[in-house]
Amino acid sequence: MVRVEARGLAEPWEEMPTERILVVEDEPEIAEAVRAYLQREGFAVEVRGEGAAAIAAADAETPSLMIVDVGLPQMNGFEVYRKIAEKARIPTIFLTARSDEVDRIVGLELGADDYVVKPFSPRELVARVRAVLRRSTAPPVEKKQHVLRVHDLVVDLDAHDVRRGDGHVQLTPAEFRILAALAAEPGRVFTRPQLLDTLNDDGGIYERTLDRHINNLRKKLEPNPDQPTYVITVYGVGYKMRK
Repeated sequence: MVRVEARGLAEPWEEMPTERILVVEDEPEIAEAVRAYLQREGFAVEVRGEGAAAIAAADAETPSLMIVDVGLPQMNGFEVYRKIAEKARIPTIFLTARSDEVDRIVGLELGADDYVVKPFSPRELVARVRAVLRRSTAPPVEKKQHVLRVHDLVVDLDAHDVRRGDGHVQLTPAEFRILAALAAEPGRVFTRPQLLDTLNDDGGIYERTLDRHINNLRKKLEPNPDQPTYVITVYGVGYKMRK
């Protein structure tokens, strides 16, 4: 059995490199394995074993990405994410001990970028970390326009900002990328594979989860999500932005 000293789980940020990962995991062996693999790949890593300490760490210095165990004691991972997201939107991967679809759905609805089911390969987790960081820092859509305007919607690609009329609409990175892709070509009907190809996605949005992301987008964007007026379903085909 690997022994992990308590002080080893509370070391301050490394000075280098710039990409910092906050790991929120209460099982010392898993936490230490994740830390070791991430540091080997050149990331700076801070580990916290419970929710309050994780919230304090994120508040003290915003990490580039968080890896959060759903099954934390006292305060579960979803609640930790909610509290941190009140102040900052940080790319997040959830760890869950269950393959139950409910955990994955809850995580996606909260705005998670990915999830990994225990037991997992640390190498796979590192690959997912790199993929999420690429998506969170890459331009959402490679278009000449930096600001897209459709009806009363304004999608600012550089500022990663969406306005409807005089109000701002808070979207997750996945929701923003989907909206930007549709708004760039209003009236065009995208099949699900075509939309994923346009997003140039590397695994963060899957065909099976695309509908859920769009439903969440509608809840935030549409006056009446049951009767969408912006993102329209073309039954049997796919989706389009109303022209």
